[in-house]
Amino acid sequence: MKKTSYNPEVSFTSPLSALRELRAAARGSKSRVSFAWERENGNVFRFDVPLPDRIAPRAVPETRRLVERIVKFALWSAGGWKLSISGPDALARPVAAAYSPNGARAFDVGFFSDLYARPVEARVVAPSAVPRTKERRTVVRNATDGNRIGFDLGASDFKISALKRGRVVFSKEFPWEPRVQPDPEYHYSKLTAGLKEAADALGGRVDAIGGSTAGTLVGKRLGPASLIRAVLERAPDKKDAARSLFERIERDWGVPFEVFNDGDVTALAGAIAMKRTGVLGVAMGSSEAAGYVDQSGALTGRVSELAFAPVDMDPDAPRDEWSGDSGVGAMYFSQQAVNYLATAFGMKFPKSMKLPERLRRVQDAMEKHEEAALKVYLAIGRRLGSAAAWYREFYDYSNLMILGRVTSGFGGEIVLQSAREFLAAEDPALAQSIDIFMPDERARRLGQSVAAAQIPSISRKV
Repeated sequence: MKKTSYNPEVSFTSPLSALRELRAAARGSKSRVSFAWERENGNVFRFDVPLPDRIAPRAVPETRRLVERIVKFALWSAGGWKLSISGPDALARPVAAAYSPNGARAFDVGFFSDLYARPVEARVVAPSAVPRTKERRTVVRNATDGNRIGFDLGASDFKISALKRGRVVFSKEFPWEPRVQPDPEYHYSKLTAGLKEAADALGGRVDAIGGSTAGTLVGKRLGPASLIRAVLERAPDKKDAARSLFERIERDWGVPFEVFNDGDVTALAGAIAMKRTGVLGVAMGSSEAAGYVDQSGALTGRVSELAFAPVDMDPDAPRDEWSGDSGVGAMYFSQQAVNYLATAFGMKFPKSMKLPERLRRVQDAMEKHEEAALKVYLAIGRRLGSAAAWYREFYDYSNLMILGRVTSGFGGEIVLQSAREFLAAEDPALAQSIDIFMPDERARRLGQSVAAAQIPSISRKV
């Protein structure tokens, strides 16, 4: 019987379950779909999907959808501008066709064409023409010398910390609304004012600045990002000014300056705090941000925009309003998810109430042990437990660190507990090899700015 509605409490179809079933059916077969996404500087991420020697006609649509979901996840995990895919025509050709300006993945094509400043290409090729994984890794060593400033830019506020020889002497959160501002001078003036306040706390001497930002980066230039969405959509003539925000800040201050995606800084913060490697950091804020430090302690240069990566194959799964796709991470691990779930479980909000205020309303309800709020956090936790196993297909990690406003308070403890329990029940062996954890409350809220401050190297004597 066809399901007529999506129940967020129980409805969920993990791509991993479908992939494992396909792998079991393909034992002994040499048939497969192989694909690779190539990105800047010759970096490549490859994935192979095993297939049975023969696929029943009725199973082709379901198998094709699974392949498409894997291809899309790989794109938003690793990034890329060129897709090479091989396999049976009924599977490979429709997936390749989706990655065209008028195809089903037109949003993805536009996003990555914009990010890399070149058209996305998708081609069906011979198996031998699918390149192998090749990723250039960058080891980042945290430093504590000198007077340092670190910032962490989110969609509802940004955080700045000042460190004097490793000791935090200033930490503050600054409210802002960058997503609705079409003039990049707003972003520049707000961040500059915060940096100056931190500099004052250091007595005016600043030796290095490190940053963490929501959105994508190519070098120090912002790609498509929610922080500058209004500029990109309403003032395209100011796009370059918005994207060169960090380059302008670097020129202003004239000190060693580095900026990373907030997900990468999340992972770095976890690696610094735990003195471990193999860290996948997931920040649940205005959207879902992710970052990765591999088992050797290096960054791989991946995009890791898991907000748009699919985690639920259910055809009735909730849709992200920006990308238009269903079942993607933003609808499960962010303020958007809290709003969607709370509404589905019967909580009411004024139409004018924005997502951060709705999250606070749910958090207050959680502290009062209201059933609807509890259901919200249990649902997020179960999805996280499922995603932890799914993410392992694309990242070699052993530590999953979660933080961000969604994980604050009692609700965050429920998310953590239910994620661990779900993973242990679904895959006990894998649960033994993945440590899902949260840092303490203060580190969750300000840790990224502190970690970012420790990234730049100071070449001169301080």
